[in-house]
Amino acid sequence: MKKFLLILTLFFVTASVLHAQDEDGDNDKIRDKMTEFVQRRLNLNKNEAEKFSPIFLRYFKEWRTTLRNFKSDRLILQQKIVELRLRYRTEFKDIIGEKRSNEVYRQQEVFIREVKRMREEQQRRRDTRDTRRNRSFIE
Repeated sequence: MKKFLLILTLFFVTASVLHAQDEDGDNDKIRDKMTEFVQRRLNLNKNEAEKFSPIFLRYFKEWRTTLRNFKSDRLILQQKIVELRLRYRTEFKDIIGEKRSNEVYRQQEVFIREVKRMREEQQRRRDTRDTRRNRSFIE
């Protein structure tokens, strides 16, 4: 039984390390998908998308850094996010107009909610699968 627990522990440690290494790749994929999603939802033409994309990617990078740096103080985090959005809204406005520059952030929120919902759904499926697997292992 001790050997089994040791093997199981090693498996989980290895899996968590591999998952942590994949997070940067996942973040890049999420960033790219979010960029595509926002562009599509704002109906950007090719010229607008070419100008918008590098600015949005720069915004996304600063947004992620802000989330990490101020996660311990929720109120300061909110303030920093608002400051970031105000600064980038001006840059977006020059490319896509005032109305759509405000819409960027709403579409970002929609995308984030969808990703969270999908991850929770995947986790529920994994939990259900693990529960079934554990029942059969125990029985």
